[in-house]
Amino acid sequence: MRILIAGASGLIGTALSSALRSEGHDVVALVRRAPASPAEFQWDPAAGRIDETALKGADAVVNLSGAGIGDRPWTRARVNELRSSRLGATQTLTAAMARQDTPPAVFLSQSASGYYGSAGAAVLRENAPAGNGTLARICVDWEAAAHEAPEGVRVVTPRTGVVLSRSGGALGRLLPLLRLGVGGPLGNGRQYWPWITLPDVGRAFSFLLASPLSGPVNVCAPETADVNSLIAQLAGALHRPAVLRVPAPVLRLVMGKLAEELLLASQRLEPAVLADNGFAWQHASLRQAAAWVAGSD
Repeated sequence: MRILIAGASGLIGTALSSALRSEGHDVVALVRRAPASPAEFQWDPAAGRIDETALKGADAVVNLSGAGIGDRPWTRARVNELRSSRLGATQTLTAAMARQDTPPAVFLSQSASGYYGSAGAAVLRENAPAGNGTLARICVDWEAAAHEAPEGVRVVTPRTGVVLSRSGGALGRLLPLLRLGVGGPLGNGRQYWPWITLPDVGRAFSFLLASPLSGPVNVCAPETADVNSLIAQLAGALHRPAVLRVPAPVLRLVMGKLAEELLLASQRLEPAVLADNGFAWQHASLRQAAAWVAGSD
């Protein structure tokens, strides 16, 4: 397939582009700067501008665009940017698709596990309702914008969990501390984090591009884990202790709403759609994932 990716330079986008190319797909990217190769096309999603030739002959569009959720404090301006960067990019893409004589067959537009808000220990399948909070509201509108794609375009909205990577991503600040033996659980550690390794995100997205599935898909591993278990497994794989717990009040004081919704929220996702349709995880268990992160698998 010829696959156009928006957000190809991010953590997921870089890994996905590499994985898709290794499978023989033709991957092209949208960039905000001047294109540096024939595989790049310029766009300005905030202004709704895009090089229309990027979509010519595209079989699929993957939308990973959006300002980083945990990069900066959640001021009112930053929250507005989190929202506008996602909706602007998605609306620019769906509008461009509508202008094509032959739109791409599939639009895979990223969402997030934040759709469900904080739900304690309740098991969350794809038919669970949206939760409360800033991220939930953004995700609801983000998914709705994706479904503005032209009629006949198969729309998939992956609700991706915490991506475990060997560098960067959700563990970008925590992993170096764990390697030094000075990390530990966040809050009481009993909140569930829906986790998945970076290679499995790429495999899942590739699976969704090739399958007939549409609508929301929980992109996470089948084994659920609370933060205590997650940190303990990672520290164990790194042969380090993980005893320096960071209390919830400290996290709230330092990070405000960002801590409440990103670190302390509990989301026990079940990847029902992937499991029911035969997707095979490379790292299905937390033990396998921790070994991969530690480089000992």
